[in-house]
Amino acid sequence: MRTVDLPGAIHLVRPTNVRALDPAPVMFEAMLEGWSRQQRSRLLAEKTVRDRLRLVRRFAEYTNAYPWQWTPEDVEAYFAAQFTKDPPAAHSTVRGQQNDLELFCAFVTDGRYGWSAACAEEFGQFPVQVCHDWNTADHVAEFEGRPGRRAMTYDELQQLFDAADDRVEQKRRLGRKGSLGAWRDSVLLKFVYAYGLRRREASMLDLADLRHNPRASDYGRFGALQVRWGKASRGSPPKRRTVLTVHELDWVVPLLEEWVDEARPRFSPSTHPALWVTERRSRLGVRRLDEVFHTVRTLAGLPDGLELHSLRHSYVTHLIEFGYPERFVQDQVGHRHGSTTALYTWVSDEYRNRLLEAHLHRQQVRPGQRRTHVTRGGSR
Repeated sequence: MRTVDLPGAIHLVRPTNVRALDPAPVMFEAMLEGWSRQQRSRLLAEKTVRDRLRLVRRFAEYTNAYPWQWTPEDVEAYFAAQFTKDPPAAHSTVRGQQNDLELFCAFVTDGRYGWSAACAEEFGQFPVQVCHDWNTADHVAEFEGRPGRRAMTYDELQQLFDAADDRVEQKRRLGRKGSLGAWRDSVLLKFVYAYGLRRREASMLDLADLRHNPRASDYGRFGALQVRWGKASRGSPPKRRTVLTVHELDWVVPLLEEWVDEARPRFSPSTHPALWVTERRSRLGVRRLDEVFHTVRTLAGLPDGLELHSLRHSYVTHLIEFGYPERFVQDQVGHRHGSTTALYTWVSDEYRNRLLEAHLHRQQVRPGQRRTHVTRGGSR
């Protein structure tokens, strides 16, 4: 096959005039380097590339074999072992890893890159596709998250926020170090819920992202948020959107005013632009956001299955229950498809009963009014 200069091709990665004393590990590392170049040429995120390379290394270590020696049975054994861990790997995680391994095999078996021919020449074996429909998981369910991840009820939210406030008061009363950080954490949890944010979106917000909304002048500079680090699609930069402050959750406005004008300056952030800063005058990271939620969740005595992302589920659910149109909710949270927003919605029985009562009320026939039945052939 004709040699072409595709990103990741063997002749662009491995020198042809040098022969290694131990060629197998050298060939494997060259494959990984070629695959990383090919993925970067598609503008995939660095984290995506690193995670995929790490998976291939783990798989090779588990099988104690190189890609030109892998078999479909290795795939079955490796991923079966993932479900014996404590806790077992999530279905979505396993399916994603199987997809990544399939992509790697597709790369090294593609004749345009030259890896198969080089392996056949050097080792007398060549890589084959080891991931097939019959030994990998199908994407049969729209929602593959853990069952414990759900929207929180109003009572659970109140428990969480009360526990966060109690944590601040306890540290202040005992004169312990960290009361200022606890204050920040309390406002932060309420803020994440009040705007339905993802972890990274909240972490990457700057003071400059606080916006006025001319239609809600009473909220001042807290009428909207400019989210610049929304979840990106493959090969695209982070998505942007504007999240409006809604009337039902405008209790967050005075909390934000207090944070920006009183609490944040006490961290001495100087010229740091981040909205949420640490005691070390740096940006609050996503891992710290998870730690804050887990700490307060434990204090509140809430189920372990609830995560920080549950606040986003709660936001979507409650906007629907407040009566906002589905399209508005979809735009607020930055979902590309309405079906994704639907998966986030966990409306209460009370809300569904109200909808049913309203529907029955509309269907009631007024005195003297004839009911119209709709059939396939039209009305009669």
